[in-house]
Amino acid sequence: MTSLLEETLRARITGEVAFDDYTRHLFSRDASMYSIMPRGVVFPVDQEDVAAAVATAAEFGVPVVPRGAGTSLAGQTVGPGLVLDLSRHMNRIVALDPVARTAVVEPGVVQDQLNQAAAAHGLMFGPDTSTSNRATIGGMVGNNSAGSGSLTFGMTIDHVRALDVVLADGSTARLEPVSETERLRRAEADTHEGRIYRELPELVTAHEDAIAKGMPLFWRRACGYRLDRLSGFGEDKPFDLAKFVVGAEGTLVLATRIEVDLVPKPKKTVYAVGHFETTHGAISATLDALSCEPHQVEMMDKTILDLSRRKIEYADLGNHLVGDPEALLFVSFSGDDETVLAAKLDEVAALWERNGHGYHTLKLVTAAEQAALLKVRKSSLGLLMAAGEGTKRPLAFIEDTAVDPEHLAEYTARFKEILDEHRLEAGFYGHCSVGCLHIRPFVDLTDPAQVGTMRAVAEKIKDLVAEFGGVNSSEHGDGLARSEFNREIFGDELYEAMRQVKKLFDPAGTMNPGKIVDAPSMTENLRDRDALPPAPPLRTMLSFEVVGGMRDAADRCMNIGLCRKTTGGVMCPSYQVTLQEEHSTRGRANALVKALSEPDPKAALGGERLHEILDLCLMCKACKSECPMSVDMASLKAETLHQHHEEHGTPLRSRIFGSIRFLNRLGSATAPLSNVPGRLGPFRRLMERTVGIKAERPLPKFARENLVRWSRHRVTAPGTAGTVNWLADSFTTFTEPQIGKAAIELLESAGWAVELASGGCCGRSSLSKGLLDDAKKKATGLVTSLARDTEPGSPIVGCEPSCVFTLRDETLALLPDLPEARQVEARVRQVEELLVEAIDDGRLNLPERSWLSGRRVVFHGHCHQKAEVGTAATMALLRRIPGLEVAEIDSGCCGMAGSFGFEAEHYETSMAVGRDRLFPALEREPAGTLVAATGVSCRQQIFHGAGRTAWHPLELVREALGGPA
Repeated sequence: MTSLLEETLRARITGEVAFDDYTRHLFSRDASMYSIMPRGVVFPVDQEDVAAAVATAAEFGVPVVPRGAGTSLAGQTVGPGLVLDLSRHMNRIVALDPVARTAVVEPGVVQDQLNQAAAAHGLMFGPDTSTSNRATIGGMVGNNSAGSGSLTFGMTIDHVRALDVVLADGSTARLEPVSETERLRRAEADTHEGRIYRELPELVTAHEDAIAKGMPLFWRRACGYRLDRLSGFGEDKPFDLAKFVVGAEGTLVLATRIEVDLVPKPKKTVYAVGHFETTHGAISATLDALSCEPHQVEMMDKTILDLSRRKIEYADLGNHLVGDPEALLFVSFSGDDETVLAAKLDEVAALWERNGHGYHTLKLVTAAEQAALLKVRKSSLGLLMAAGEGTKRPLAFIEDTAVDPEHLAEYTARFKEILDEHRLEAGFYGHCSVGCLHIRPFVDLTDPAQVGTMRAVAEKIKDLVAEFGGVNSSEHGDGLARSEFNREIFGDELYEAMRQVKKLFDPAGTMNPGKIVDAPSMTENLRDRDALPPAPPLRTMLSFEVVGGMRDAADRCMNIGLCRKTTGGVMCPSYQVTLQEEHSTRGRANALVKALSEPDPKAALGGERLHEILDLCLMCKACKSECPMSVDMASLKAETLHQHHEEHGTPLRSRIFGSIRFLNRLGSATAPLSNVPGRLGPFRRLMERTVGIKAERPLPKFARENLVRWSRHRVTAPGTAGTVNWLADSFTTFTEPQIGKAAIELLESAGWAVELASGGCCGRSSLSKGLLDDAKKKATGLVTSLARDTEPGSPIVGCEPSCVFTLRDETLALLPDLPEARQVEARVRQVEELLVEAIDDGRLNLPERSWLSGRRVVFHGHCHQKAEVGTAATMALLRRIPGLEVAEIDSGCCGMAGSFGFEAEHYETSMAVGRDRLFPALEREPAGTLVAATGVSCRQQIFHGAGRTAWHPLELVREALGGPA
């Protein structure tokens, strides 16, 4: 039946149809604890495709599961039928009316995408989720999402005006508020839509009392069907099916076009950040904060704060805090009058002090001051997920309750008692202003006893919520995690009414079944227990033992989807230009989990479909720092390529790139003759045909006087500051030796004696091509040389981040048992750090005037630098140049990624990544603006794609120093 279904869909659908095992596996998971293998996946391009897919599924009796970003926390977007990915193609903003303050969007439009378009008119979409950089509007409608600003702006249901939808039979309808006259007119139609307009009002009228008594009283709810929104319809109240289906989780209709209200965007937002010695103390201060009429009141406990300090991406928050708080309560005020907002900050700070709440209040007024706090808040979920070990993870099953804030302190204390009774640990964060804390206990679903504990705790929390008059699902929805409790929550009559609603809209039960009504037990379809067999043994070249092996390294991904963001940071460049799930870090990690779970994982790693999924990974390592779970896809891909080569042999081109140090040294020795072939069109076309190196991509130019040759003819002066070792990398040493020269002269001017470490290659190029035996041999040689031939404890520095930071990362994974590797790693420093220290200490004096004075430079950081240590040291060094204006551009990845951008089949992707953010950012700069970049590949890409010559920052500092070169 599957093959016939697939064949029928391909004949009827314009978009892609995928029934292969890998695609199905990728869409069997979302950000919840559940996993269900779908029958297949469809990527519709428009409403006609959606309608055809739904009609075909109904014809075959196959369920339909709508999906946006796949970040559902309760299992709404996994199911056994046909998954419709509405994010790949249906992501257009159809209309935006700033006068009416409305927008019409397709369901795959991302919240930040809409907000960016609306911001040009001083508007925004009211609901503000922490996942705004990947959450789709369609998903928000399905869940009735809210977010941190719901105290002010309410929930998604409050902003939906109309929906174009596909019904269960494949027919289409427009849902919007209609008068009683219009409802009766629509009810006359002999269609599925007409039947809904006839029978649903009768159902509502018949159960008015149950609706009034059974619906939870607390306003912030994302549970059940919203019959209360239809109750009392008539001449004075329109019949509004658009709002009714919000929060229905795709079980009633599939939205294909969404009309929403927009709200004025506040011109200014300020924050008061209270520091507390206990979590309970922070929660207890909520009511005082609410009395000041804030925009939001959010809380993070020490669990989240400590986790943020461990990650480069988020560590800056710790620099702003006072002491070591157990919890932060941050209160925001928004508006246009800065004086009024400043008074509000003073008001809440004084009130807390008067009532003995907390020990310090930090006031954050500017966007720069707020950035670190907001970054951690938006990533709280991911940071908490990262604290999991193996299959013991912080799970979402009681994380979405909400009670009146008046009772939150007492409720949370009782909540913690239940956790303590069952010996469960959890992190606390969320929306105190609306009584919703996201509390996720750590549970191992592979342990039957802990599964039983999870269920027992879920039942007790459900009862506790009812006791306090709250809701079990306040913004994350019911899904598979909470739907089974809905009969008890709503009562028999109201629950049966909801079942009748489902039957009316979806007679055959094919629309995302098992959610809201007629749900399976919350303990069925558990990802770690039911969908993941034990990992078969596999011998790897890289060591993954710190995280439990290669499969565990991939399975750290908890599918929260941060790698699907398309703005800010670097991760994930290939997803940003393809918008394909399999080209995200999440997609690749899940594909590897599947391969590494096969009976013969080595053969699976050599499979062509897996190779295709990993192919566009640029190995930028951004996922290692930006992914809260630190999924290191670069290392995983290197190991997979190694296993693939062992199965199928190593391609000639991979061997060529792996030998780059030898080739560059040879090119330098024979320069300038060696530079001639690279400029000859016939030779370049021959290279493309034979080894796949793109003819349009300029080749590096070899320097006759390379850094090693230059160094031989110099007399090294003794250093008053000690000895530093300059790593002669395999690239700039032979193609841009002026960078190394500049750096060495700067270090000597700062009092260092510089020794050139030219004993070999770090293995970076071999690692990138999966030549791990060769990489290990090279790494062993270089590490041994550095340990033996350099002064113990002396710093090791260089100018090429990919080489320098290989010594701090992959070398340790290649040589886990070699003590010298750890010793060398401890000595690696950034040369920028040494130079900043020298300038600040007065050992290196830059003149107040140079040709750089009054100029502007924009800086693009190397991806590996951003991932390993960040760009702070480089920016600090550039800012030490007197009179130079320095700006770091949000340029993401350049797209070159070493050999990747030279490869014919990757050239277009490489350029598309550059065109995504880097090239436009440079095009916006005047011709007189200088460009700086630390990576050799970055400089090559900037020259080729933007027509600008990029300096290495060290060259600019040397220019500022002046004097003889």
